[in-house]
This record gives sequence, C-alpha cells and structure tokens, in this order.
Amino acid sequence: MNSRIALIHATPLAIAPIEEAFKRLWPTATTMNLLDGSLSADLAQGAVSTEAFTARFLALSRYAASTGAEAVLFTCSAFGSALDEAKKTMSLPSLKPNEAMFAEALAHARGKRGRIGLLTTFLPATQALESELRDDAGAAGMEVEVIKKCVPEALDALNRGDADTHDRLLKQAALEMGEMDVLMLGQFSMARASTLLRECLSYPVLTSPDSAVSKLKSSIESHPRHNRSNPI
Repeated sequence: MNSRIALIHATPLAIAPIEEAFKRLWPTATTMNLLDGSLSADLAQGAVSTEAFTARFLALSRYAASTGAEAVLFTCSAFGSALDEAKKTMSLPSLKPNEAMFAEALAHARGKRGRIGLLTTFLPATQALESELRDDAGAAGMEVEVIKKCVPEALDALNRGDADTHDRLLKQAALEMGEMDVLMLGQFSMARASTLLRECLSYPVLTSPDSAVSKLKSSIESHPRHNRSNPI
C-alpha cells in the first residue's frame, strides 16, 4: 500500500510546490492537504500565543492520524517554537518545514567558508529560520555566517497571481546577497524560482520542498511501518 503523508499548511501558496516535489521525487506516495489559512494571518498580527498555535497544530495532526497518515510534514516555516512543542506529543513521525534543508545546507558549508544564504518573502519567518539554523549548526559543532534577505514584495506579487514578478524579485535579491557556500529558499512558496536562480548563481540553491520530500521518502522506506518509532 502506498504511504500516506499528511501535509499541514498555513497558506495555500505552499500546496502547489510541495505537491510538485512529491510528483517528481516520490510519485508513489499519497498526499493529503490540511490547510488553516488563518495561522499565517494570526501570526502576522501577533494575535495568538505559541501555546495556542501548538494546540492548533496538534489538532490538525490528530486529524491526520485519524485518516491513516504515516507521517506529517509541516510546510509553514514561521512557526518553529509551536512546531517544536507540537512534535513532542504527536503520535505520528513528523518533519518541520526546513529540517532537511538545513541539514543539506550545513553539509554544503562544512569545511568551507560557512556562509549560508537565507532568502525569504515573509518577515516573521526570517528570524525564526535563522535561529533554527544556528541551533542546528551549534548542535553539529559548526559556526556559520548567515546572509539573510527578506523580499516581502515578492510574496505580495505571488498573492496577486504575478509569479513572474515574484521570481524576478528573488533573482535580483539573490544577486545582491554576494558569494556564499549555499543559498536556501526559506519558504515552500519560493521553490518555483529555484530553476531561475540556479541558472544565474554559481553555488547550490536549496528548496525546502525537495529536501523535505527526499528526507521523508528515505526515512519511511527504510523504516517499515510495523517497526517504526519516530525515525524522521
């Protein structure tokens, strides 16, 4: 039977990129999409506590478990603390949006200059992602320099349906960031620009959907359901 993976979203813009990544990298998996579009709006307004966000993610993950999902992938990059708390009590194996991409970025930077680029389009995500990356680097015994840039105008363009402007603004921002060992696109909705960026940059460009799907596929297929605890 095909593996069922629950995808939990805080914005509809994340759905197409992760579905496209599954089709390319793990076409035999069955995906289900759970969307609470109010999560991002509440975060931007500062209207909800971490505890309340945690409870909402737990409720979504419990529903995913009730449908027979084997694992959960969160696609919402700005909720690091709430997701950390939710993962502690979840019954399903789960993966945060950028866990796998961070591991790849650190592998690229190890033994080099340790310069990692972080490009985002949603300001609340930027600080959270930088903090998570530095925590992961510290756990790996690495010191890194994070070159970060947020381009909210690109997200505005994507919300208007102007994907070409979104991609052009990201290309311009990436070129302005200077040389680095690797560039991370910090949100799932940015993955569509990766091909354009790879054509004009001399270093690797990582996307969270591709990294996450590859990690999930490897973890699920190497740990059959009957003997899996939480390998992800």
